[in-house]
Amino acid sequence: MVTWTLVFEQLLNGVQFGVLLFLLAAGLTLIFGIMDLMNLAHGSLYMLGAYIAATVTHWTDSFLIGLVAALPATLVIGIVVEVLVLRALYRRGHLDQVLATFGLILFFNESVRLIWGPAGIQVPLPDFLNGSVDLFGVPYPMYRVTVIVAGLAVAGFLYWLVVKTRLGMLIRAGASNREMVAALGIDIKLVFTLVFGLGAALAGLAGALVGPIRSVGIGMGENVLILTLVVIVIGGIGSIRGAFVGALLIGVIEILGRAFLSTLFELVLPSNAAETAGPAVASMLIYILMAGVLFFRPQGLFPARTG
Repeated sequence: MVTWTLVFEQLLNGVQFGVLLFLLAAGLTLIFGIMDLMNLAHGSLYMLGAYIAATVTHWTDSFLIGLVAALPATLVIGIVVEVLVLRALYRRGHLDQVLATFGLILFFNESVRLIWGPAGIQVPLPDFLNGSVDLFGVPYPMYRVTVIVAGLAVAGFLYWLVVKTRLGMLIRAGASNREMVAALGIDIKLVFTLVFGLGAALAGLAGALVGPIRSVGIGMGENVLILTLVVIVIGGIGSIRGAFVGALLIGVIEILGRAFLSTLFELVLPSNAAETAGPAVASMLIYILMAGVLFFRPQGLFPARTG
């Protein structure tokens, strides 16, 4: 039976999922929009952040230390990958970039298998977050509320960084005309490296936060990468605001669709057919939304020039 409490709880789950998607999409949209680099290995950085946070958490028995450790670790990994592998791909076509970064996915998956083994890792919920809070009369897990608040804080920080700081000015200028920025004496390669490192750290943060919610396992970044690309297309490539709005839309539609479509279909279909059709149609909804956005606004909801 569908109740107000259930709808509100699933809506919050959708917002929480959308916030995690935003952390991934924000970094990837900056990388794609500014560096014109199609990086399929972005999901692997999300996976590495989850594994590093889980490992440090088990070593220290502190989730906060694991979370903090994942950020500089993925930042450094991202910078090393950018300098050693991806920098040579900037002037290559997107097909070359896709093939090279797909190779990085295989490399990272096998590296994780060698280091951590084929089994996944369970991350215990920290005691001080292992409770619930009352939101408009609905009890909701405190950890999920914390994830939402953390994501909103990161969104505010990114807006300030890109819009209000000198580094943000260089980032936006590099997206518009990298040759002119280089001609003015700015080390555009360093700017690109910093942007890629920031994107990697955001992916690592998303992976670290998802550990207590979902099992940490090999290949966990591939499925979420598809949704992240949909978010970027809907929001507008290179736009932080677009990534935020698109991520929330996808998160809410994905969770509400999976929670309630089967129940709605039961009004007109037999139970077995409704249980089959509900999840299938729920998976299609985000792509229907993407097709609709592309039809009416091919540049996305918030193109980078207005984001």
